[in-house]
Amino acid sequence: MNGSMGPEHYIDAPEGSEALIEELTDDEAGAAQAGPVRFTVTQEHAGWRLDRAIAAIVPSVSRSRIQVWIEQGGARVNSSVARARDRVAAGDRVEIDVQEPPELAASKPEPMQLPMVYEDDELIVIDKPAGLVVHPGAGNWSGTLLNGLLAHWPALASVPRAGIVHRLDAGTSGLMVVAKTLTAQLDLVRQLQQRTIVREYWALVTGVASAGGTIDAALWRDPRNPLRFRVSRRGDARAARTRYRRIAVSEPAAGEVGVALSWLACRLDTGRTHQIRVHLESIGHPLVGDPLYSKRRVPTGGAALRLKRQALHACRLSLRHPKQRATITWFRAPPEDLLELMRAVGFTVDRPVDVFGADQP
Repeated sequence: MNGSMGPEHYIDAPEGSEALIEELTDDEAGAAQAGPVRFTVTQEHAGWRLDRAIAAIVPSVSRSRIQVWIEQGGARVNSSVARARDRVAAGDRVEIDVQEPPELAASKPEPMQLPMVYEDDELIVIDKPAGLVVHPGAGNWSGTLLNGLLAHWPALASVPRAGIVHRLDAGTSGLMVVAKTLTAQLDLVRQLQQRTIVREYWALVTGVASAGGTIDAALWRDPRNPLRFRVSRRGDARAARTRYRRIAVSEPAAGEVGVALSWLACRLDTGRTHQIRVHLESIGHPLVGDPLYSKRRVPTGGAALRLKRQALHACRLSLRHPKQRATITWFRAPPEDLLELMRAVGFTVDRPVDVFGADQP
């Protein structure tokens, strides 16, 4: 299961909206021409702070961005590196290295190895590795899946979000579908809205979880930590529903972990940010290795400590092909870091596990 998967790896072979990436304003985009800007300080600007004087000469760039350039050593007064708060005098020769806004990298193609599971003229299915960010954003303006997709299929530049239909957290591995045309994207988004796309995850959690259940709890951003979400009863909280079934439970001493682990299969009826992570933590069974939702995390050791991300993998994806109209299902086993933990605690991972039943989407 570790090799590339083609049509022969289908479980069932075919038989017959999150926010958009923030765009630059015209002014910011126009000011993004990289290179040095040189000018001589006039009497009008004499005595001004350096950052203010530069902002007057390059008005299309925000002063805060200019300050960042200066802090990075990009400004010189009379050939000497200067600070933002330094005062300039008439006749001073100023040079500032104008840097391209990092946001521009969000739409740049970047060749990278993309683990393709399936590809045709309408869609791509990818087995996303853990650690790969899906969408560009603050702190990750380049090196994302979106950048790699634009390099692989340049025509995706004309499709919103480069055809990405749904997301996985950076630390979550597994299957994602990408539409190669606007028509395919609209069809797949409609399937998501109608809850006919099956997205199944394998999760390893601490403790002995119940045999199965449905977590129907709205989510809202945690006011104490903007990186986290939490279950909320606010009227404007976003509805979220996760179904889970227990596959197996380990012995507490297995793999020297020191606590029993439950292997769960989870299916999403909604697709909120961090949904499975928050929902499982809310019922007292946080994901092993989750760096963010660790408030109730039970101390673990051995193989569990070697996992450097949350134990969550999108193992199964099932959808109706936008053009062929046949239902196709793909399965992908977890990557080696998660497999190591699963094997260490005695879980046998050599095939898909059907715990939901064929009649459950």
